[in-house]
Amino acid sequence: MDSSLIQTVAVYALPVIFAITLHEAAHGYVARLLGDNTAYVLGRVSFNPMRHIDPLGTIAIPLLLYFATSGAFMFGYAKPVPVAFGNLRNPRWGSLWVALAGPMCNFVQALVWGVFGVALAVLSVDEPFFNRMAAAGVGVNLVLGVINLFPLPPLDGGRVVTALLPPRQAIALARLEPYGFFIVMALVMTGILTRYWLAPLVNLGYDAVTAILTPLVSLFQ
Repeated sequence: MDSSLIQTVAVYALPVIFAITLHEAAHGYVARLLGDNTAYVLGRVSFNPMRHIDPLGTIAIPLLLYFATSGAFMFGYAKPVPVAFGNLRNPRWGSLWVALAGPMCNFVQALVWGVFGVALAVLSVDEPFFNRMAAAGVGVNLVLGVINLFPLPPLDGGRVVTALLPPRQAIALARLEPYGFFIVMALVMTGILTRYWLAPLVNLGYDAVTAILTPLVSLFQ
């Protein structure tokens, strides 16, 4: 196995595992807060990665995309957390907050990895592996959060838009869910999603992380 691939896997392993695991756990946690215990009863509100790993989405697809794009793009997903939206105290608005919980958790994680990177600099820890891991943590979480906000079911953004639309339009959008994953993959492989959605919003995310962390950096200068 190529040593560069081994290094890349080692650098990205923890950021990817945390990004996916906490993303899914956040959905289940917020669902429980809003009235649905389905994920909690099934043990999916958990930090244990094994409860969330999907062999296809967590392992096979990221590796396939890594090789197909020569390392330029990597995306994956975990087993979706089961939510009985009808059990939520307010199914319409509750489903919106449950959907947003995953991407928001990723943006918080991006900040945490950013703080980790700042801490390395403050402590003068000049270790390339940890610096690359901190950068990977920010990037992975921004990519995962942004791509999940794409407004197409079954992605979280699709569920958010469905909650905001009038009933007739929401039903029409929801009918795309069985085909949504294939549509998104086609948009990724053709570069359309990356150019017009992913890249602009990820760059915006980096700007936001930088703006939030700048006061923290200035304290130690």
